[in-house]
Amino acid sequence: VQLQASGGGSVQAGGSLRLSCGASGRTFSTMGWFRQAPGKDREFVAALNRSGVRKFYADSAKGRFTISRDNVKNTLYLQMNSLRPDDTAVYFCAGRERPFHYPTETYYPSDFGYWGQGTLVTVSS
Repeated sequence: VQLQASGGGSVQAGGSLRLSCGASGRTFSTMGWFRQAPGKDREFVAALNRSGVRKFYADSAKGRFTISRDNVKNTLYLQMNSLRPDDTAVYFCAGRERPFHYPTETYYPSDFGYWGQGTLVTVSS
């Protein structure tokens, strides 16, 4: 099983980027995006269920980011709009076999067993 994230880059504040994550070898029940800024812990961004209908976002992502998936292409996406300098981080895609649920607070990295290698997003002011 392999997850391969791509689409990162450098953009000015207010701009947009679309991240992709190709999954080979398995279709995960739940998939998500996390990010890790320099010197900080990895934090949850967004997750969705197998069909892509049920979604959950971190407060920082609500209204700006959209998570989606294409199960035919076995690819996960993160459309990021209105980017801010504090969105600068390495973004990781993740997958797990357990079904999606709406968490009480958030998803944690330990909730996912499969990870991509990360793609860097840099937002300048």
